Amino acid sequence: MLRLTPKHLFWLKVIFHLLGLLPIGYLVLTVILGRAGGDPVQHIIHYTGIGALNALAATLLISPIVKLTKQGLLMQTRRLVGLYVFAYATLHIVAFFSLDLLFAWGLLFSEVVKRPYILVGAVAYLIVTALAVTSFKALMRKMGRRWQTLHNGVYLVAILAPIHFYWSVKSEIIEPSLYILGFSVLLLWRMPWFKRRFSRKGVNKTAQKVTSASR
Repeated sequence: MLRLTPKHLFWLKVIFHLLGLLPIGYLVLTVILGRAGGDPVQHIIHYTGIGALNALAATLLISPIVKLTKQGLLMQTRRLVGLYVFAYATLHIVAFFSLDLLFAWGLLFSEVVKRPYILVGAVAYLIVTALAVTSFKALMRKMGRRWQTLHNGVYLVAILAPIHFYWSVKSEIIEPSLYILGFSVLLLWRMPWFKRRFSRKGVNKTAQKVTSASR
C-alpha cells in the first residue's frame, strides 16, 4: 500500500476541494439548463441537504480509515472536509429561507412550530457553525481543552441531521433510513466497548493464525 507523505497533502486537498465543489457546479448547471425537475426549489433544497449529509459522513469516516490503514496524514484533511459540511448546510438554509420562504421571518417562526424537523435542523446548523468558526489553529490553541469538548458536538450533529432528513420527507423514507443506519454505524464504531470488542476479535484471529501455522 502506498504510504502517504507530506508531499501528498497538497494533492489530497485538491482532490477533496474538487469533490466538494464539482457537485455545486453541477447543481448550478442543472438549474440553468432547466433540468432540476418539476419543482426546482425543492430540488435545490434537497440537493444541498444531501451534500451536507455526505460531507458529514466523509468527515466522520476519516478517523476510522486512518486507524484501519495507518495513513495518519489523512487527519490533516478533516478540517477541510468539515468546512464543506458548513458550506453545504449554509446553502441548504439559504435556499430554504430565500427560495421557499422568500425571506419571510414571520413565516419562518410559524414553520418551526408547525414542522419540528426545521428546529432540529436549525440546532444542528448552529452546532456546525460553531465548529466551523472555531476550526482554526489559533482558536484551537486559545480554547485548549474546551476546543475538543465543543468539537465533540459533531456527534450530536450526526444524530440530529439524519433525523431532520427523516422527519422532512412525506413518504419516501428509504433514503433517510439508510443515512440513519450509516451514521449509527459510524457513531457505534467510536464507542469504547465496540472498539474493545473489535480489537479483541482482531487479536483472536491473529492468535488463531499463529496457532494454525505452528501445527
